[in-house]
Amino acid sequence: MTFDELKELLKTIQRTKCETQFLELKSANIDCPKKLFDTLSSFSNQDDGGIIVFGIDEEHGYKECGVYDPQDLQKKVNEQCLQMEPKVRPLMTVLEKDEKSFVAAEIPGIDIAERPCYYRGKGRLKGSYTRIGDSDEPMTEYEVYSYEAFRRKYQDDIRPIARATLLSLDQQKLGAYIEKLKDGKPHLSAMEEESVFELMSIKRNEDISLMAVMLFSPYPQAYCPQLCITAVVVPGTELGAEGSNGERFLDNHRIEGTIPEMLEASIAFVRRNMRTKTIVNPETGKREDRTDYPITAIREAVLNSLVHRDYSIHTEGMPIQILMFDNRIEIHNPGGIYGRIKADQLGKVQPDTRNPVLATALEVLRVTENRYSGIPTIRRELKNNGLPEPVFEDRRGHFSVTFFNSAGNHHVEADLDDKERGLIEFCKTPRTRKEIADYLGLGSISYVVKEHIMPLVDKGVIKLSIPNKPRSSKQLYFTE
Repeated sequence: MTFDELKELLKTIQRTKCETQFLELKSANIDCPKKLFDTLSSFSNQDDGGIIVFGIDEEHGYKECGVYDPQDLQKKVNEQCLQMEPKVRPLMTVLEKDEKSFVAAEIPGIDIAERPCYYRGKGRLKGSYTRIGDSDEPMTEYEVYSYEAFRRKYQDDIRPIARATLLSLDQQKLGAYIEKLKDGKPHLSAMEEESVFELMSIKRNEDISLMAVMLFSPYPQAYCPQLCITAVVVPGTELGAEGSNGERFLDNHRIEGTIPEMLEASIAFVRRNMRTKTIVNPETGKREDRTDYPITAIREAVLNSLVHRDYSIHTEGMPIQILMFDNRIEIHNPGGIYGRIKADQLGKVQPDTRNPVLATALEVLRVTENRYSGIPTIRRELKNNGLPEPVFEDRRGHFSVTFFNSAGNHHVEADLDDKERGLIEFCKTPRTRKEIADYLGLGSISYVVKEHIMPLVDKGVIKLSIPNKPRSSKQLYFTE
């Protein structure tokens, strides 16, 4: 960071008076903060790292108090950085302004293969943090595990399943799979069947793998009850809404069976619960029936969830969810995006594969192509049906895809008035409730939140910096 960049950052801090996902403020006017470990960990564990600025007193209106001794402060900050695993290497910048000293410590994000970065004094499980909004939150046990699983290439799709035996599998389905495996492979065809079972991970040291159970067991949920799909139709646009007769769900179904069976049952559930309208094709002049969502896109989204969900013991109690609302359908998947790929890169670059053996087996069974074509297919099908782009969200140990139907078009910008457009532009820099109230020239902050902010939040135009704590006093509102 250059001196000019630090000067501009100090101006921004005085204007916005807040911390952010990538900015932490410390006063350090008397001594170095004793425990920076949480922030060092959380900044190191996000791709773009973060910046700690010393010399700002947050508790006294973000006053520029300056630091006690920039040289000693840098020394003590470095001492704390050396207590992290892996060690943190900050880039320090010192600025003199109005006879006061300010120090910025840029904390680089570490490679995903080295995460989580944690404080050695607490250990990996208790000393690992993640940045949520403007706060440092302890990582969950699953978040810590997910980094380790990627680094060590754990294969949870072929972990052993207690009580399952070779004889408990559907022999007809298993035999058909083995035949397809051997087709065109002379070396594999020459092997004993028992050797094929071991080589292709149907068995592992006499134990039956999860992949084999999920594909060939007559009832996989006997071994893993929650490795299923729960599908509901909700009246209205939010969970908790009630229908005209007080019902919370218009349809509610637990979908079980093998992966191919759950895929087909999910498609049937969506098909019977979505609307069909008749349109006139402008090119042919003929009437055509068109559903809320193209069924090919639904199939790819559900299949992606079944193939790429996390199958570890940490998430085996979490089913996949299909939620159908009046204006959208959401498919929720246990386990965040695997590896280095980000949500905005889906369908554009080849991802790491969480469950490679399962994906390959489904390719052999001709359930999936296993060519990373699912996301492009979803986008193409939605576009061809005149629907908005899908929304992919990667949260803490959780991934979701949302399709909006024509009745609830996600592209709401065209329906906004000039005041709303101005507010959206204003929030390109994260803003507090008071800043928005001042911008709108209104005195009642509660009125501004209810009448101006939340309607745009509900439309998905404005986002919350702390989505899990919507009423947080440190909440910021921003647009992307």
